[in-house]
Amino acid sequence: MCHHHDIIRSGHQDLQEEEKKIDRRQFLTKTSLGLGAMALGSLLGMDKLYGAAPSPLSGNGLTGLPHFMPKAKRVVYLFQSGGPSQFETFDYKPKLANMFGQDLPSSVRGGQRLTGMSANQSSLPIAPSMYKFDQYGESRAWVSELMPHTAEVVDELCFIKSMHTDQINHDPAITFFQTGHQLPGRPSIGSWMSYGLGSDNNNLPSFIVLNSKNANGQPLYARLWGNGFLPTQHQGVQFRSGADPVLFLNNPEGYDGKDRGEMLEYLRQMNEVQQSAYGDPEINARIAQYEMAYRMQTSVPEITDMSDEPDYIYDMYGEDSRDPGTYAANCLLARRLLEKDVKFVQLYHRGWDQHLHLPSGISGQCKKTDQPTAALIKDLKQRGLLEDTLVIWGGEFGRTVYSQGKLSETNYGRDHHPRCFTMWMAGAGVKSGFTYGATDDFSYNITENPVSVHDFHATLMHLMGVDHERLTFKHQGRRFRLTDVHGHVVKDILS
Repeated sequence: MCHHHDIIRSGHQDLQEEEKKIDRRQFLTKTSLGLGAMALGSLLGMDKLYGAAPSPLSGNGLTGLPHFMPKAKRVVYLFQSGGPSQFETFDYKPKLANMFGQDLPSSVRGGQRLTGMSANQSSLPIAPSMYKFDQYGESRAWVSELMPHTAEVVDELCFIKSMHTDQINHDPAITFFQTGHQLPGRPSIGSWMSYGLGSDNNNLPSFIVLNSKNANGQPLYARLWGNGFLPTQHQGVQFRSGADPVLFLNNPEGYDGKDRGEMLEYLRQMNEVQQSAYGDPEINARIAQYEMAYRMQTSVPEITDMSDEPDYIYDMYGEDSRDPGTYAANCLLARRLLEKDVKFVQLYHRGWDQHLHLPSGISGQCKKTDQPTAALIKDLKQRGLLEDTLVIWGGEFGRTVYSQGKLSETNYGRDHHPRCFTMWMAGAGVKSGFTYGATDDFSYNITENPVSVHDFHATLMHLMGVDHERLTFKHQGRRFRLTDVHGHVVKDILS
């Protein structure tokens, strides 16, 4: 033990030596702008020179945020990766029943771009949905028979039938939805919210990601929940199923909490010396990440231990909710995270990309996701959380009215369709039991109230109390924002 403390004392001496090395010349040359910047900062205000500074009054977010009173304190985004078909879920098109096998009229297609997977088909035969629809709730919303549990909560939902995107292939389309740009490198939605609004729970990250295990489909990349050019402590933290929900969080064998605490204190002092020498903001980000990891050693096992959940809750979410890492279990874990005021929880569930054999594929997907999705709505409501939590459901694009591949009475597929598709929101700040926008009889073109991805982002940020045009970050000589130079708040869906 004495040897251990000798090492600590030696470390402190090393720190003192490092501090002595930071002489006047190094201070002037290694700080990014020198004394001239300090003088300019005093004239302009340091927040204008370096960007808004963290405020302890806003959960370590930026000074001046939120810009106005938020309706939503937290968000859970249930991303259905692959592009769920609107025809088999929520966009009921009864007139197609009499058009089975007919070629899609050129007047409807209008020369729109097709993917390489169906562009060379000799025909584009119309494929009516083989599933029955009915109206539910006081709102009389149309829902497919594949979604019986969602049908029970339609009066809580705000359907947007007129979503559209610019991207026709998965990777750029998912990247666009998660970051506001089709090319990698921009910060994700959750990272922007973490950066601007900070955290309401000091023991858990403000942005947490949950991926369904054993799901097939298009690959998901960590950059989808990455921080881009924002400080690294704002990247999403992925929770995995199994003994170690967060990698590298547990202490090595024979290493206890006191050891970790002393090591982190010494590491913090070294980082502070580096910060005073170089003025690199990423050093402060590194300090914050180490400190958060230390606190998470207690908070993560506590939040992921589901043993205190009663049987009726598991019954509500479905049998899969007892199996960690499934979509159902992740919905339940999301509720627990939201209870602890985690600001942004993102679920990813793959497998909605049904180019061929759509009936068998989509029925299986709905069976996995319908009950737990509806249960999350009910559970949040019964706990009084839905009124200040925003729930989002949707994918990166929709599907075509025509069949990709062979069409029969019992089997067909659908290609990607970015021109119109359905999403829904529920909870804080949006109208309940409401449908916005409409598509033509072929769900191929929007006929009322189009909503772009940028509009969606602007509206989400508005509900969180953020003006999407004012939350910016200067990078490579220009100011970036989630909505770039686009986006309008969809005021008609706000409650």
